[in-house]
Amino acid sequence: MNPYIEILIRTLVVFVLLVILARIIGRKLLSQLSVFEFVTTITIGSATGTYVVERSKGNVMLLSPIILTICAVGLGYLTLKSLRFRKLVVGEPVVIIQNGEILEKNMLKARYSLDDLERQLRGKGAFKLNEVEFAVLESDGTLSVQKKSSYIPVTPKDLNLSTTYKGLATEIIKDGEVLEQNLRQNNLDFNWLYNQLRKNGVSDISDVMLAHLNTDGTLYLDLKKQKPAYTQQVED
Repeated sequence: MNPYIEILIRTLVVFVLLVILARIIGRKLLSQLSVFEFVTTITIGSATGTYVVERSKGNVMLLSPIILTICAVGLGYLTLKSLRFRKLVVGEPVVIIQNGEILEKNMLKARYSLDDLERQLRGKGAFKLNEVEFAVLESDGTLSVQKKSSYIPVTPKDLNLSTTYKGLATEIIKDGEVLEQNLRQNNLDFNWLYNQLRKNGVSDISDVMLAHLNTDGTLYLDLKKQKPAYTQQVED
C-alpha cells in the first residue's frame, strides 16, 4: 500500500476512535477542552513523538499532524453548523442538582461521582449542598451552579445603592521581585514602595510573595513566610 494512503487511513481511524473513546469515558476527562481539541492535542503529540523515535518511518509521518489539524478544523466547523452533530460529538449539558435534589440517574449517566460533585461545588463557592438550587454539568466538564435565593449575597443594586469604580488591581511585587514597569505606570516610585512596606513591617522585598496595588491606592501584601496558626484539612 502507498505509504501516504496508509498514514491517511491510520490517522483517520485513530482520530475517530479517540473521539468515540473520549465520549465514552466521560466529559470530566476533558476538563475545559472540547472533545476534538483533547483528541487533537493528544494525538498530534503522539504522532510527532513517533516520528522522532521511529525515524525509519520517514518524512511521511509528518503527514499525520497535518491530517489531524484538517480533521479538527473540519469537525469544529461541523459542530458550529449542525446542532445534531454538535450534540453527537460534544454532548449536551446534564442537570445534576434540580430544586436542591441530586439526580442520581443523571450522575450515573455522566459517570460523575459525589466526590466530583463536591469538589466542583467547592470551586464555585458552594461548600454546603443545601445551598444549591441547580447544578448543571456542562459538555466541557465544568459545573455551573445556581444557589438558592436565600444564599445569594445581597448586591448594591438590590438595595438601590450607588457604587464606585473598582477596576483591576496591579501587580507591584511578584515572587520577591519588583515589577518596575507597573510601578511607573501608576506614577509611583521605589520610595513610595519602601514606605508602604515599612508600614506593614516588611524590611526585605524578597520576603514578599505578592503585592497588589488596588484602585483605591491601598497595597495588598502576601508574605512568603506567613503561615496561619492552623491549616484546614479537606480530606475525607
